[in-house]
Amino acid sequence: MPAPFQVTSYYPVVMTRDVAGTADFWRTHFGFVPLFTSDWYVHLQLEGDAAVNLAVLDGSHATIPEAARGQVAAGLLLNFEVEDVDAFHARVQAAGLPVLLPLRDEAFGQRHFITRDPNGVLIDVIKPIPPTGEFVQQYEASALPQG
Repeated sequence: MPAPFQVTSYYPVVMTRDVAGTADFWRTHFGFVPLFTSDWYVHLQLEGDAAVNLAVLDGSHATIPEAARGQVAAGLLLNFEVEDVDAFHARVQAAGLPVLLPLRDEAFGQRHFITRDPNGVLIDVIKPIPPTGEFVQQYEASALPQG
């Protein structure tokens, strides 16, 4: 079934109490650059890749519906697939960021680790690898990681 509308862009928006600090975290540790900056909202784009965007929003801003105003990001996991997860892991460790799940290979087809941003948003940094065992059959053929 085709999508009911044409998507021209998709990106997560992290609601926070510290817009500047959160934007700085993503700039410093993940290479995002600001495209729009205000005291209540920052739109970030990965340097060199216009398709990868992330925004940071003050959770108490008037653009948030009143029933949700004041909330901050929770229960969120952002996945970033990278070419060299080992090098990225070393960079995260050198920066003193928390490593909540150590770098490891998963039978379902990932070499990854998990850190978090200042709001507690989990960040899963992944390198797809060939799956093993029963997981091979669970992939659609076109989605099977080759490593």
